[in-house]
Amino acid sequence: MADEQGAERPDEQPFVVHDKRKIDPETGAPRAAGEQQGGEPAPDAPTGADEAAAFTDIAIAELTADVQRIQAEYANYRKRVERDRTLARDGAIGEVLGALLPVLDDLQRAREHDEFAGALKAMGESVEAVARRFGLETYGDVGEEFDPAVHEALTHTTADDAGDAPVTVVTAVYQTGYRHAGRVLRPARVGVEDRAAGA
Repeated sequence: MADEQGAERPDEQPFVVHDKRKIDPETGAPRAAGEQQGGEPAPDAPTGADEAAAFTDIAIAELTADVQRIQAEYANYRKRVERDRTLARDGAIGEVLGALLPVLDDLQRAREHDEFAGALKAMGESVEAVARRFGLETYGDVGEEFDPAVHEALTHTTADDAGDAPVTVVTAVYQTGYRHAGRVLRPARVGVEDRAAGA
């Protein structure tokens, strides 16, 4: 600011004018963001290239996260469909095998009565082979430990030397048990006995 004589005071700063025009008036070329009047970029102002790079990095990170999430969802969906397909297949096979159990019982009775011969033997062995090929398992043997989840005890006795902590074992098999894919189709009907452990 000037005093009455027009002299400038030494303690005051002169006015500074910033040219914020987007087109350089001398060259007619567009100015970069943050460029000062003299053509130099402002020291702390980001350039257009920096802003574009930052925006691109953010967009890439977001798209990558989206792709990874979609891939994880698809992988989970595929596993779920495969599991459901396996369960449906095992359920259908188990249902058919369950319907064959009376036929297998008849074949077993014919074998026990020495009537399993000729055409009946050939047909019976074929049916049993097909059932085994589709995963039908038989269980229920004398001497194995009794498990109420897979055995049905029809008779129950106790040995004289059973002791205080007896073990229940299968002593007779009245009807064979069948299972498929870890699921019991029919429990084994057995006779059991309480015996001393290790007997």
